[in-house]
Amino acid sequence: MTTFLRATIALQTLAVFLTPVTAGLLLTTPSALALHSASAYTLYVVVLVHVVAAVLAWRPGGGSPRPIFHAAGFLVLASAQVALGIAHVKTVHVPLGVLLFGLSLLQLRGFRAAQPPECMSSASGTQSSSGSSSQPCGRVTLPGEP
Repeated sequence: MTTFLRATIALQTLAVFLTPVTAGLLLTTPSALALHSASAYTLYVVVLVHVVAAVLAWRPGGGSPRPIFHAAGFLVLASAQVALGIAHVKTVHVPLGVLLFGLSLLQLRGFRAAQPPECMSSASGTQSSSGSSSQPCGRVTLPGEP
């Protein structure tokens, strides 16, 4: 996984977290609808960038195509979320937002969980199994990837 893809997923998770905060403002501030709408469209743009980052990590980077499927699925769900929000179908819009946040957290967590234990315990970011040479632990894969 590239750093750009990891950063995009972290930004996506932050955007998914902040969008319900602006939704909560709808309860107290009359002008919060514009703020919630802006945060929703910002999230949508970040999800589009996530798809691009996944493609760039796969094709030129030589990585697995699996993150593309995750990003595309997230884009489909985010598109449904925007449509449901515009249609004011709150009974599905709110639970889908919770699902989006959970999926984004799982994607973010998946990168850390996929690192070998030697990399996670090392302070320098390099692994040294026998003390003879050290390899960088920079390449991170999703669970189930070779």
